[in-house]
Amino acid sequence: MTSLGLTALVQVIVAASGGETYADAHRETMETGRPLVVVVGADWCPACKVLNTTVIPQVRQRGLLRKVAFAIVNYDREQQLADQLTDHGPIPQILTFRRTADGWRMRRLIGAQSVDTVENFISEAIQLQEAAARTQPAGDDGSVAGKPQRSPGPG
Repeated sequence: MTSLGLTALVQVIVAASGGETYADAHRETMETGRPLVVVVGADWCPACKVLNTTVIPQVRQRGLLRKVAFAIVNYDREQQLADQLTDHGPIPQILTFRRTADGWRMRRLIGAQSVDTVENFISEAIQLQEAAARTQPAGDDGSVAGKPQRSPGPG
């Protein structure tokens, strides 16, 4: 199978399975310190469908998602987790979690969004995380400046 065919197959499998799991992305962000990006949506939501079938694949194709820990949470399949992440708010939501010296910081983007808006939102989280990493030395326990860090999101 060609690499282009394999890439297309992987994209189909990821789309069919609902994407990367929150548990895997959470583990990755805790191990690497990369920002965590979570998309919360539902199968019945028109804006969520556009986000997951058009916007996110374009962001992925441009390579931005390789710089973060990324997950898609389907509200219909993981309602409790989705409610915790969105604070029982509207969908779709894109959330970024990044580590700071004072703990994890979360930002959210709500509703239908363009590719450029999503890329800018994720890029800002990456830039802020990189800036924090340059100014705050890591402690022996992997935390920033030796302070204990709570886990991003519901854990």
